[in-house]
Amino acid sequence: MKNFVLVAGLWGGVACTAQAETNVTIYGLIDLGMDYTNNIGGKNSVQMESGYAQGSRLGFKGTEDLGGGLSAVFKLENGFAADTGKLGQGGLMFGRQGLVGLSSKTAGTVTLGRQYDSVVDYLAPMSANGNWAGYLFAHPLDNDNTDNSFRVNNSIKYASPNVSGITFGGLYGFGETPGDNTKNRTYSLGAAYANGPLSAGLGYMNLSRTGTTTSGSITPTDAIFLAEKQKIFGVGINYAIGVATLGFVYTNTNLRNPTGGNGYISSFAPAIGTLHSLKFNNYEINAKYQLTSAFYAGAMYTYTQGKYDATGGNAKPKWSTFGLMADYNFSNRTDVYLQGVYQKFGGDLTGSSLDQAYIPGAAGTSDNEKQVVVRVAMRHKF
Repeated sequence: MKNFVLVAGLWGGVACTAQAETNVTIYGLIDLGMDYTNNIGGKNSVQMESGYAQGSRLGFKGTEDLGGGLSAVFKLENGFAADTGKLGQGGLMFGRQGLVGLSSKTAGTVTLGRQYDSVVDYLAPMSANGNWAGYLFAHPLDNDNTDNSFRVNNSIKYASPNVSGITFGGLYGFGETPGDNTKNRTYSLGAAYANGPLSAGLGYMNLSRTGTTTSGSITPTDAIFLAEKQKIFGVGINYAIGVATLGFVYTNTNLRNPTGGNGYISSFAPAIGTLHSLKFNNYEINAKYQLTSAFYAGAMYTYTQGKYDATGGNAKPKWSTFGLMADYNFSNRTDVYLQGVYQKFGGDLTGSSLDQAYIPGAAGTSDNEKQVVVRVAMRHKF
């Protein structure tokens, strides 16, 4: 990364000497590789895809020392597809993050803008997908947002300083609907602990009438689900033993009166009628082995229980997802990795037209209850 010191400001189109120094970092990441997916329309698919272990991005971040331990902070970060050059997150210029705020060494940080929620900040790092593996290892449909499928617009966020290994924080995303502050409102809370070999995290998020407006906290483009109410809760723990780090994560996602937001979920409506509620319970175990300073291998298994309550009756689908990954670092900035994920779909819907596996990031929904995705890619950070 290259640090730039800005010593001049612009006012009225005329350059003048800045009153204080601002340290600005330009940074980025390119993750690009080839994916193989089976069972797509009776055929296999090979595609070049960007941003799976980590999203490809270009960003600017900076701080200005205001004195007395107080700093102004900002971050502008876009996402893009390195294989096509297109902007991600629905084509937004800074779709990953856009925020400004104040940070105190003793009191914490308050920021405003488009930001990550507390589930992403405190719980996701305990999971394989939110830590070292990325998109393909996400829980089915990324139903708990541990893979950061959406951000929260128009939000104010607090993050505490680290006190004896404990951090905590919260976020509030404004609905911005006149006369109804709960419409398209989001709030979340979370905490984490890290000390020696032990780390743990928990997160809670509450979303009201998600994506029903374009000016609120979650846009229709961002939303995983559109629902009257969505609640996400989860806890996770990691423990290091020598070169191995073992982890367990549990999350629960509960939606009331979901109406869509994800094409795969929406396809259930014709078969079982209007959905009244939709629930997911995810149980994940993961392990990462740092075999050398340059090479690690990881494994993950997630068992997901679903429950649909609809006018046409109830259904209890299930997903079993296995993932393996190997990563080799040529340097601190450049690595190559190999991933493979297998998913089996089952439960009440087996044997119907809906018994189809779908791994997040796959080329499409499988023709049957099984699916495999294999990825080989290169990642470079700057």
